[in-house]
Amino acid sequence: MDFLENNKILEVKNLKTYFYTDNGMVKAVDGVSFDLKVMETLGIVGETGSGKSVTALSILRLIPQPPGKIVEGEIIFDGKNILNMGIKELQNFRGNRISMIFQDPMTSLNPVFTIGNQLMEAIIAHRKVSKKEAREESFRLLEMVGIPDIKRRFTSYPHEFSGGMRQRVIIAMAIANSPSILIADEPTTALDVTIQAQILELMNELKEKTKSSVIIITHDLGVVAKYVDRVMVMYAGKPVEFSDVDTLFYKPCHPYTLGLMKSITRLYAEKKDRLKPIEGLPPSLIDLPKGCIFRVRCDYKIEVCKKTYPPLLEIEPKHYVACFRSKKFLSGELSRGG
Repeated sequence: MDFLENNKILEVKNLKTYFYTDNGMVKAVDGVSFDLKVMETLGIVGETGSGKSVTALSILRLIPQPPGKIVEGEIIFDGKNILNMGIKELQNFRGNRISMIFQDPMTSLNPVFTIGNQLMEAIIAHRKVSKKEAREESFRLLEMVGIPDIKRRFTSYPHEFSGGMRQRVIIAMAIANSPSILIADEPTTALDVTIQAQILELMNELKEKTKSSVIIITHDLGVVAKYVDRVMVMYAGKPVEFSDVDTLFYKPCHPYTLGLMKSITRLYAEKKDRLKPIEGLPPSLIDLPKGCIFRVRCDYKIEVCKKTYPPLLEIEPKHYVACFRSKKFLSGELSRGG
């Protein structure tokens, strides 16, 4: 099977990743399915603990075992199920076909090696090149991500870089082998607003240059609105809404998505308008409530929500929602401003 068939580069089917702890089984990812298209940017959003990062780590099979385990599902890339790859094949796959930008740029870099050494290592690990060629390629990558005074910076250590510059180095390492998919896990969390915008613009430019697909994991809906093509909203390890970005913002049909929208600050909001946070806290993934997991925080719950978890259904073309009342939101019978 050609991995570009139907314009899909990645397919995740019914992925379940659990952690077995002394307190019980944590269903961190519980039945996640999605696909990623060629040169598409997919956003995965949700609160802390919703399963976003575990989904990404599962794709690269970086789940620590024990206590974690991928108990079910398929992750299809280039016609192969990543979950069936052997250790050597997996080592060549990571950082080569799919790369990941991790949350904290400081802990992602080794403090005792220079930036140049670490960048060269990422190149030599996957390519048959000399050290001289790897060095020249490293210079090119550092220039591509906007690092000034390349020759001096090449011999610098991570602590000599600012947070934004370290993140640029991490991006250079991630794109070193022209991966088909780049996964960015909260790529701007530790950065100030100005640097955040620069990093996101850089990632967008590199996506066009390298013709790669991107998965951005974030809790920032502002990032989603500007840089993402399609969005998957997750809650307590499950997808609750999936659509293109315009549909999600103009026609959200899950109460959790609505809650996230109401929590956004708006530049032109009236002084009398107050942010309305989602009441309560996310549930313990060890002891999930029966029925709809979100119902204990939901203003729209009905009797059936107590007994059955709603399936993720297509309520209109390419718009999927896991809520018994989603069609009432879509038709306008239920107000989104309520």
